[in-house]
Amino acid sequence: MSTASHRASSKKSTISDRSRSERKLGWMLAGPAFGVMMLVTAYPILQAFYDSLFDNRLTDPGNKAFVGLSNYLMILGDSLWWQAFGFTMLITVFTVVIELVLGFGLALVMHRAVSGLRPLLRTVILIPYAIITVVSAFAWQYAFALESGFVQSWLAWLPGISENTNPFDNFWGSFLVISMSEIWKTTPFISLLLLAGLAQVPEVLQEAAKVDGATRWQRLWRVTIPNMKAAIMVAVLFRALDAFRIFDNVFIMTAGANGTETVSFLAYRQSISRLEIGLGSALSVLLFLSVVIISFIFIKGFRVDLSQSRGDT
Repeated sequence: MSTASHRASSKKSTISDRSRSERKLGWMLAGPAFGVMMLVTAYPILQAFYDSLFDNRLTDPGNKAFVGLSNYLMILGDSLWWQAFGFTMLITVFTVVIELVLGFGLALVMHRAVSGLRPLLRTVILIPYAIITVVSAFAWQYAFALESGFVQSWLAWLPGISENTNPFDNFWGSFLVISMSEIWKTTPFISLLLLAGLAQVPEVLQEAAKVDGATRWQRLWRVTIPNMKAAIMVAVLFRALDAFRIFDNVFIMTAGANGTETVSFLAYRQSISRLEIGLGSALSVLLFLSVVIISFIFIKGFRVDLSQSRGDT
C-alpha cells in the first residue's frame, strides 16, 4: 500500500515538474510579445476610460467638464444601449451556433478526405475568410439590394418572397442577410480550429470504440467531441468575441436601421458622427467589459482541463 502511494506521489510530482517547466517555457516564448501587446493596448483602454469621465464634445471643446460616472449611468439607463446590446447578443449567438455546426461538418470532411485532396479542400474553404470584410459586405448588399439584387429571383418560389422583396426594409430580413454574410465568411475560421482539434483525437480510442461495437454517431458523441473539447472552446470563444464586436456588415448594409444597431456601431455613432467623445468612450469601455465578461463565462463554463487535453493524466 505504501509502495503504491509512493508511486502515485512520484507520478504527481513528475507531472507537476513537467507542467511547471512547460509553463516557464511558455512565458519565456510568449512573454515579450505579450508585453508589447499590453503596452500597445493598455494606453488606448486607459485613455478611453479617462475620456469617459468627462462631458466632452468636439463641437464645444471649451465646455469640457468632469462628470465622473454620469456617462455610464446615462448609457445604462437609455433604451438605445439595451436594444443595441440585445441585437448584438442575438446575432452573436445565432451566427456562432450555426458556424459551429457547419464548421464541424467541414472539419470532418477535410479530416476524412483523401490525402491528395486535403490541400485543395482547405484552399477552397478558406476563400471566403480571405476576402476583406468590407468587400464581402458590399457583395452581399449588392446581391440582395432591390435595385441590383438577383437572389430574390432565385428564391421567388418560397412563400412571401418575390422579385420585389427588399430584405433591408425590415428587421428580420436585415438580420438574416447580415447573419448569412457573417456565417459565410467566418465558418472557415472555425472549421480550421476544429480540424486541429480532430487531429488531436487518438485513433486508438476510435478503433477501440469500433471494436466494442459503437456506431458512428456513438463514436462521434462519446469519443470525438469529448476529446476535442479544448479546441471547441477556443473556436467558440474566439468567434464569439469577434461576433460581439460586429461593425462592418452592419455599417455597409443597414447603417443601424430597422433595429440592427450593434454596440460597436452605437459607439461609432456617438464618437465619430456626433463627436460625443465622453459618451463614445464610455460605450467603448462597456464594450470592452462585455467582452471580458463573455470570455470569463466561456472559460468557466467549458471547464476544460488543458493538462488532460495534452495527455498529462
